[in-house]
Amino acid sequence: MKITILCSSPEHPVNSRLKAWSARQAARHDVALVRRIEEARGGDILFLISCTEIVRADDRARYGATLVIHASDLPRGRGWSPHVWQILEGRDEIVVTLLDAADAVDTGDIWHQERCPIPRTALWDEINDRIFDAELRLMDWAVDNLPTAIPRPQDAAIAPSYYPRRSPADGAINPDTTFAQAFDAIRVADPVRFPAHVRIRGRTYAIELRRLEDE
Repeated sequence: MKITILCSSPEHPVNSRLKAWSARQAARHDVALVRRIEEARGGDILFLISCTEIVRADDRARYGATLVIHASDLPRGRGWSPHVWQILEGRDEIVVTLLDAADAVDTGDIWHQERCPIPRTALWDEINDRIFDAELRLMDWAVDNLPTAIPRPQDAAIAPSYYPRRSPADGAINPDTTFAQAFDAIRVADPVRFPAHVRIRGRTYAIELRRLEDE
């Protein structure tokens, strides 16, 4: 089987997992990890993982299936950074969805889903680990079930909801907020790419949580 993974940013924390997955699958399949749609030459599966490019129908037509992994229970939670927004809403379980890529964002048919518990004490990297593990399991499922899978349309009886794209401003913490109130906003923030921060006494400070060893 010929598989292409399109992940736009080499700095994204999922990359180490994608490289390990590719190496594991290489014994049975031809796997390529690329950064631009122009590098996706065609094959059996095109996975769009943390892909920020628009992948048009003619690009998708070069593959037997073009699949996206999205961390929400679609059609609820279409859009950007869904697991972050859901944790900020108080969720402690995220549904991770494998679906067809489509012209309209996150509207494709659903192939498979996994429920991913997120402890209320988990920090950003631990949250990522759980989400990424679920993504890789869904990629394995797609490879194993490609010939027989029967995708289902998203439930038209459920009104879709949409999350906006996150920006650095979303990491701003109000200095008058209690720590308990700000805890979720701090723990979901990637301290390297999108740090939580507070402006106080005329200066801006990054905030990062580090767990001490449990007694």
